[in-house]
Amino acid sequence: MRILDLYILKKYLGSFVFTLLILVPIAIAIDISEKVDKFLRNSELTIDLIIKDYYVNFIVYYANTFMPLALFISTIFFTSKLTANTEVIAIHSAKISFTRFLKPYFIGASIVTVFALMMNHFIVPHSNKVFQEFKRTYISTKFFNNTYVIDVNLQLSETDYIFFRNFNLETNKGYDFSFERFNGNKLIYKIQAEHASWNPADSLFTFYNIKKRKLKAVNDDLVVSSQFDTIFNFVPSDLQNIDFIAKDMPSHKLYDYIETSKKRGQKNLNTHQVELYKRTSLPISSFILTIIAVSLASRKRRGGTGINLAIGIALMFVYVFFMKIAEVMGAVAGTNSFLMVWFPNIVFGILAYYLYRNAKK
Repeated sequence: MRILDLYILKKYLGSFVFTLLILVPIAIAIDISEKVDKFLRNSELTIDLIIKDYYVNFIVYYANTFMPLALFISTIFFTSKLTANTEVIAIHSAKISFTRFLKPYFIGASIVTVFALMMNHFIVPHSNKVFQEFKRTYISTKFFNNTYVIDVNLQLSETDYIFFRNFNLETNKGYDFSFERFNGNKLIYKIQAEHASWNPADSLFTFYNIKKRKLKAVNDDLVVSSQFDTIFNFVPSDLQNIDFIAKDMPSHKLYDYIETSKKRGQKNLNTHQVELYKRTSLPISSFILTIIAVSLASRKRRGGTGINLAIGIALMFVYVFFMKIAEVMGAVAGTNSFLMVWFPNIVFGILAYYLYRNAKK
């Protein structure tokens, strides 16, 4: 690696970290001003607990959120300074092509991308879980209980459905159970029970006060019993609201859940797929945003660094807008969630290629 490459790489990573270290404390200061009254009203909270369970995970969550913005702004800023100091002109005068000039930027973008991928797939989900649990326990005024679900239903296969009026995930007991089997749109078999319990040792469900009904054209077959043991293709944790816990699951667990749900015949999994796909698409955007930033900032403009930053920030807001729209559209049933999540990268990738071609000239 040349001295020039090391020089640009240090500037790239140094500016990125510096920008991130500016944005995160600002977010912390704003959050403290909004939450300090709630912290003080809760006698159970200590400074150690607030720092360890809330603000450490707050930093992880928001640093990951701000990463593309910090990278884009920092790259435009320090490249504009190189241009203003005529360093870029000197580099081109030394017969170094624009493509070669991008090499240290791509090395830096690769480092940031690998780091962001590890964060998104493994670290952020766990950190987000602790962060959100703290908010629900000490800050949120809305009642929430992640160990108790009500009016829950689950599709086990193309033909089989189960229902519980409520289920306690700590005691593994549920009430008003119903199992229904369909042939097309016609109900052919139904089991009802007053309550049920699950034994994790052998994955066996025990149902009490049961009615089994086999529906026929003329007379139905009805069997009544006080107790019935069986195995179903689900466990109590499957009854939780996965829309809520998807962000708290590491990617391999989220992927397993999606695959299991597909086998059960669950129809709309787009919300979960969007969460899984964007954990990869957002880090990959580091390369696209880097090319756009360098292409914009490596040319001298009237107005200098200020005009480059203005253009860059405007483009960044457009990118974030596209990304949020794509996430909402990708979660709608019937859409291609993979294509929708990657759509902002595709559009800005085309823009990056156009700017790169012009910058080469």
